[in-house]
Amino acid sequence: MKTLILGDVVGRPGRDILKVVLGGVIEREGFDFVIVNGENAAAGSGITKRLTEELLDCGIDVITTGDHVWKKRDVLEYLDEQACLLRPANYPDDTHGQGHVVVSSRTGLSVGVINLIGRVFMNPVDCPFRKADRLVKQLQKETNIIFVDFHTEATSEKIAMGWYLDGQVSCMFGTHTHVPTADERILPKGTAYITDVGMTGPYDSVIGRDKEKVIKTFLSRQPERFDVAVHDVRASGISVEVDEKTGKATEIKRVVYQLEGKEEHV
Repeated sequence: MKTLILGDVVGRPGRDILKVVLGGVIEREGFDFVIVNGENAAAGSGITKRLTEELLDCGIDVITTGDHVWKKRDVLEYLDEQACLLRPANYPDDTHGQGHVVVSSRTGLSVGVINLIGRVFMNPVDCPFRKADRLVKQLQKETNIIFVDFHTEATSEKIAMGWYLDGQVSCMFGTHTHVPTADERILPKGTAYITDVGMTGPYDSVIGRDKEKVIKTFLSRQPERFDVAVHDVRASGISVEVDEKTGKATEIKRVVYQLEGKEEHV
């Protein structure tokens, strides 16, 4: 089974590149399943019902999120309705939405996806490691193919989670920093791992935002409105192949997709 995982979608540029390239990528490269982190899809922070449906229509199977999922009020009730839009599972149990799902791939395989959020340099939430224990055991009753999006700031916390889940899940990938890392590998017990899959959005920027305004804020310490940048738009992530019988990863590699001719978004 071949899965495409793409990093945080930032604003309209990130959404637009998915509309243009994702269908062709899925068909050309034979992806059976697609996971995308969409927590920054709405003007660079948050996601809405309309934008969720827009992304799902591109061929995405599951949308994961993170700490910005709550920014747009209209998504709260929708999180209870749309099983394929996840929020981090280790928020309190009475929070809108859910943090895990099992859905069918294009070839009819059951695929589990878990969304977690970290605690280092982040707001306090329940322990992601203990929550992972419970959810992995729960999903293993339905499938041996499980993907985990761990949305957090610290590389050390992501690496620790990778080792913790090695052999229990097919792939653990990090999101949140918008910067792709070069440490993709298959851990000794068969779990594909990468610290961060990067960003789907404008790379002529500071993690998706207008670089001049960000630099000005660093220099002056005065607040600025950080508009979403528009140039050098890429979809960054990983391709993961999993043995359908064992649920173990057999290949992981970084991928980057750009528009032909490098058309700009305005």
